[in-house]
Amino acid sequence: QVQLVESGGGLVQAGGSLRLSCAASGRTFSTYAMGWFRQAPGKEREFVAAIGRNGLYTTYPDSVKGRFTISRDNAKNTMYLQMNSLKPEDTGVYYCAAQFVLNDYYAGRSGFTDWGQGTQVTVSS
Repeated sequence: QVQLVESGGGLVQAGGSLRLSCAASGRTFSTYAMGWFRQAPGKEREFVAAIGRNGLYTTYPDSVKGRFTISRDNAKNTMYLQMNSLKPEDTGVYYCAAQFVLNDYYAGRSGFTDWGQGTQVTVSS
């Protein structure tokens, strides 16, 4: 199991930017595919982005493609989510997630086993 701690959330105006971080500990970070999810009040958890274990493969839903960028630094055991052109509908609690994988190319949106506690992102209109 890997322990995950998110940071970087906050309040931002529409059109602004935020950068989220997810610090991992407990296992070899480079053997895990990573992902970001979010949940707005009264809504189901939504997939935001995923990245393969070496950072070369990424996946995004259409709702954030072109605005959000996921990345990772395996030397620092940290994953990031750069969020630009934020919209009020991006508001929610953002969670990072991890899953052990056997190859470099898996960056899917399912199968995550370890989760952080979340960080709040609020985008005002």
